[in-house]
Order: sequence, then C-alpha cells, then structure tokens
Amino acid sequence: MAGKLHILGLSDIEIGFIYSPMVAERFQNIDLIISCGDLPYYYLEYIVSMLNVPMYYVRGNHASVVEITTAGERTSPWGATDLHQRVIEDDTGILLAGLEGSLQYNLGAYQYSQNQYWFKVFRLVPKLIINKLRFGRYLDIFVSHAPPWHIHDESDRPHQGIKAFNWLIDVFQPTYALHGHIHLYRSDAVTVTQVKQTRVVNVFGFKELEIDTPATRSRER
Repeated sequence: MAGKLHILGLSDIEIGFIYSPMVAERFQNIDLIISCGDLPYYYLEYIVSMLNVPMYYVRGNHASVVEITTAGERTSPWGATDLHQRVIEDDTGILLAGLEGSLQYNLGAYQYSQNQYWFKVFRLVPKLIINKLRFGRYLDIFVSHAPPWHIHDESDRPHQGIKAFNWLIDVFQPTYALHGHIHLYRSDAVTVTQVKQTRVVNVFGFKELEIDTPATRSRER
C-alpha cells in the first residue's frame, strides 16, 4: 500500500527554532530527514534525537573533517546515515542516492572536479539499474550539496553546478533532486525547478516536502 512520506530537508544554516525543543512539535509529522550539507554534526544529532526518525546526509564543502563537541570528537553525526556514493532503500521503500561536496576551488576537503563528479555518478549507475530491475524505477531522491549545472547555481567557481548531476537527472528521473550550497538572500530567488519528472529543490535552511512511498522493506545495495 502506498502513502505519503513527509520529508524535512536541511542545509547550510542553523535555524533557531529547529535547534530547540520546538522542533518536536513543529515537525511532528516528519517521517524522514535529509541534510544536504554544511551543517554541524551536533545540530543534526539534536534534530534526529528530537524527531526520532531516520536521517540521511551528505557533507558540504565547509564540513569539518573532525568536529569537537562536549561529547567528544565526531567525524560524522551519530544516528544519521551517510549517503555519499551510496544507493540505499529506506524502510519506507524510498530509493535514495547521494554525493557530497562542491566543485573544487581550493585545497579544502570535500571538493571535486567536474571529471571526478562524472566518475562518481557513473559509479552509481549499476546500482540504479538494479533498482530499475527490482522495483521498476531507478531512484526516488537524489541528494547532493552542490546543485546541477545552471540550475540554481551561480557564476563564481565555488558555486557553479555539477554537469554530471544534469545527466543523472535526465536519464534516471528521480522524483526529487535535493541540494544546498546556494545561499538565499532574496525572497524572489528560484528554489524549485522542474526538469522532466524531477523537481530540483534548494533546501537552504529547511524545506518540507512530500513524496508518494511504496510499502516495501529496506535493504542496502
């Protein structure tokens, strides 16, 4: 039986009322959390502990390799699943895949060239084809930090989009392609773009989304 899955997308900036006990009441209907990067691990841990639902994430280009917290060192947020270079079926049956980081512009971590992103996208293809054979579709949600090329991106090199993401969206047509990285300073900024059957969404700050979900059980490819 199918139903509606309620998703909380997050990226780039901490929101005061989310990092507070208010989050449990405000987002009590949320079934799944997706972080598109550049959020501290303690923030993600707090949210997942308060909402008590699955969280999937990719790292942004500003992510710390090691984060020092009152609970000790963190190299990843506890209670969340790293989607980078993975294809996963959630317990709800939703099919997810993700890629971290941004276009390389200095020697920082989690930055890659356009060619490296092509390689990473191609590495996902065999698992996406298996999804198609098993479930009749390739992918439901593609998660990245950087946006696709010329969709919500900017002209400066650090904020240019990724060309391989356009190909992935065009060929595999997930329901959503979620990204962060592009900060929003204007109320009229475009944050949602439809590309064939895929809705590309910038989840800067936070966004609430819905998706139809099949009732199947989870397994990771």
